[in-house]
Amino acid sequence: MLRRPFVFAAHTLLAGIALAAIGCDGRPPIDRATEQGILVRGNSAEPKGLDPHLVSGVIEDNIIRAIFEGLCVSHPSEDGVAVPGVAERWEHNESFTEWVFHLRPDAVWSDGQPLTAHDFTFAYERILSPALAAEYAGMLHYIEGAQAFNEGKTKDFSTVGVKADDDHTLRVKLRGSMPFLPELTKHYTWYPVPRHVVLAHGKIDDPFSEWTRPGNLVSNGPFVLKSWRLNDHIEVVKNPRYWDAGTVSLNGIRFLPVVNGYTESRMFFNRQLHLTYALPSELIDHALERFPGEVRQELYLGTLFLRCNTRRGPLGDVRVRQALCLALDRESLISNVVQGGQKPALGIVPPFGDYQSPALVRHDADEARRLLAEAGFPEGRGFPEFKFLITDRDTAKRLGEAIQGMWRDTLGIRVRIEQMEWGSYLQSQFEMNYDLAMGGWIGDYLDPTTFLDMWVTNNGNNNTGWSSPDYEALLTRSENTSDPTERLQVLQQAETLFLQDRPAIPIYWYTTNYLLHSSVKNWNPMLLSHQPYKFVRLEPDHE
Repeated sequence: MLRRPFVFAAHTLLAGIALAAIGCDGRPPIDRATEQGILVRGNSAEPKGLDPHLVSGVIEDNIIRAIFEGLCVSHPSEDGVAVPGVAERWEHNESFTEWVFHLRPDAVWSDGQPLTAHDFTFAYERILSPALAAEYAGMLHYIEGAQAFNEGKTKDFSTVGVKADDDHTLRVKLRGSMPFLPELTKHYTWYPVPRHVVLAHGKIDDPFSEWTRPGNLVSNGPFVLKSWRLNDHIEVVKNPRYWDAGTVSLNGIRFLPVVNGYTESRMFFNRQLHLTYALPSELIDHALERFPGEVRQELYLGTLFLRCNTRRGPLGDVRVRQALCLALDRESLISNVVQGGQKPALGIVPPFGDYQSPALVRHDADEARRLLAEAGFPEGRGFPEFKFLITDRDTAKRLGEAIQGMWRDTLGIRVRIEQMEWGSYLQSQFEMNYDLAMGGWIGDYLDPTTFLDMWVTNNGNNNTGWSSPDYEALLTRSENTSDPTERLQVLQQAETLFLQDRPAIPIYWYTTNYLLHSSVKNWNPMLLSHQPYKFVRLEPDHE
C-alpha cells in the first residue's frame, strides 16, 4: 500500500481546528470527545477518495476500513489471524486453489438492502474492468482468469474464477496455491461494493462516479460516512445496521487531514487529538519526556525506496542504479535525518515471520565509483543532471538533500530536487514523468508477495518501466509450490533477481512513531497498523 514517506509539510494547516471546540468549562477537547465516544485522529492529508477500487494509499485505507468490511477482518491483537467478517466461515481444497466463503445471512448494507455474494462478484468485475483503470486491480490477479479479463484479453467475466453459488455462498478459484487468501481478503480491494448504488450513479466501470460522495455513499462496515468537509475533517458514525454492532464501542471517528507534523503533534500535546498519524523525529525526545506513556514506537511492515525510471536517461543502465545504491550510507541517513529507529534496508522485503531478505544492499563507495566509471562517467564527468522527485514535506527535503549530498560527494554527480504536492507527485510517477522518485510501500498482507508482486509488468504501482520475464516466472512458480519452506526460497530467488537489476533502491525499513492518548483502549501494536476500529474503546482518564 502506498505510503507517504515519513515527512511533513513546511506550511501549517488546521492549526486551530480543535481549538474551536474548547467550551466554557475549560476542559480539553479530547475529554469531551472521549465522553461522547468519538475517536479523533490525525490522518496526514486529504484522501484521494473513498472508492475502494480507485485508491491505493494508507490515508484512504484508514477511513475505508471503518466504513467497509470484507470477507475477513483483522484480529484486534494478533498479526496474521483472520477473524470472520461478512463471511462467517470458509473452507478450501487440499491444494488451497479453491475456496468457499459462507456469508452471514444477517449482513446488510447501511441502507438496509441485503448484502449478498452477488455484491462481491459485482465488485470483483468492477475493479478488474479495464475501463476503470484501477491501480490496485493486480491484487485480484490471483483469481483464475482475472488478469486476462483485467488486461482486456477477454470480455467475458464468466471466465474469471469467482461465482455466487447462491446469495450467501461465494466460490473463488485461484490460478495457484494460496494458503493466505483469508489474510488477503482483509484488504479493501477485496471488499464488496453496493451494486444497486454504484449502478444508480453510472456504469459499472465509470471511474468518475459520484456513488461515494456524502449523501450517496452506502457501506457495510462498523461505521457510516456522516460528513466530509474538504481540508477540515471526515467524520463517520456508528452503523446501527452493522451485523456486529453490539461489539462496536465507539460512536464515531473524526479524521483530520493535518498535513504538518509539528501542528499535529502540538494538537496532541494540547489534548485536541487521541491519535496522531506520525510523530516527527525531532519531537520524539520531547514527547518521551512529557508523555512517556503515550509515545508508540513499533515495528511497521514497510520499506522506503527510490523508484527509478528505467526508460529515461542514465538510470536505464543497471550499473548506474547499482552505483547510486552503493553510494548511500543508510546508517547515517537514519541517525542524522529521520531518527525514528528505522533499520537500513538490505532488500525490498522487510524481514518478518520465516522470510529473510537476500540482504544484497550495502554501502560501498569504492564499488559505487567503479561501476559509475564502467558506465562511462568516471568521477561523474559527463553525467547529466537529473531530477529527484519528492513530496512537499520538510523532512522529505532534508532526506532528499542528504541523499543528494552523498551522491555529489561520492560520485561527483549533480541531482536537482523537485518537490510536488501529493496528488501531482503521484500523477508524475503514474505518467512516468520523472527520473528518480522517493517512494514508500506498506505491506497489504503478511506475505512477501505484497512487496514483490508490485514490480510485475503493467502493475499499477510499478511505474519504473522495468519488467523481467524471469522474475515473473519465479513468482508464478511460487504460486504452484505448496511446500511453505520451498515457496519462500523461490520468493527469495525472485527478490535476488530484483535486487540485481535494482529498478528501486531500498533505503530503510519502517518503524511507526506516533502518539496515542491514554484514554484509547484495545489499540494494539500491529505490523500493518490495521487496528480494527470495531474493537477499540474510549475510557475517560481518572487522574
